[in-house]
Amino acid sequence: ADLEATGQATWLTGQDGVAAMKGHFGPQPGPTLRRLLDTASLPVRLTQAGAWAALLNAYPPGYVEAQARRAHHGCFPYSFLAAGLPLNPPGTPSAPLPLLSPTLGLEYRSPWAARGGPIHGGAGDWRRTGKALAAVRGYDLLVFDAWFSDMLGHLGRETPPDGLLAAAGEYLRRLDALLSGLLEAGAAVVLSSDHGNFENLGVKSHTTARVPFAASGVSLTLPDGSRPTNVLEGGQTLQGLYGL
Repeated sequence: ADLEATGQATWLTGQDGVAAMKGHFGPQPGPTLRRLLDTASLPVRLTQAGAWAALLNAYPPGYVEAQARRAHHGCFPYSFLAAGLPLNPPGTPSAPLPLLSPTLGLEYRSPWAARGGPIHGGAGDWRRTGKALAAVRGYDLLVFDAWFSDMLGHLGRETPPDGLLAAAGEYLRRLDALLSGLLEAGAAVVLSSDHGNFENLGVKSHTTARVPFAASGVSLTLPDGSRPTNVLEGGQTLQGLYGL
């Protein structure tokens, strides 16, 4: 299974991050993958073409302060920063952006209980958030890096910790509600992952499970009309959606 950096770099660039590294590498990109992301990542290429993109993840002050001391961003925030785009983007007066907590309102640590308040609410609130996102205008690409599923997956054990299965189920319900809101409002959506692990909470490592590559509102085909069958072809398909 791909480690985060090589798999994510492949998705973001449509180029083989594993070949560039001569093996799997992660979790954050090192100099070789950063150079690849600097020139070929989708946020960078879209921005160079005059398009508008934004990363929807809400980054807390502690993350920003830690990165200021020693930058070690993952591939997604790194790519948007490389494109000259900010983290926690405010949007525009005509298109304010509802930023998303990657935990979708669950606590970061065990027992991962749901926090109170509207922004941290249950499925109904996340469905409404999805509809609000679908109503945003002026952007060619909005990205949500749902990394909390990976973190929960790495907590898996032969006997999962107390509360882990319940937290995983609640996270999926909230993610499903967010997607449902987007789809009900007619948004074009693409969903995938760089590796498996969340589907099997009996282990803590990545798995060799095939990842989904699903879409609504766009056609996921390669230039020759065939369907992508691996992460590399998936990344190439994403670039092709924008004529890159």
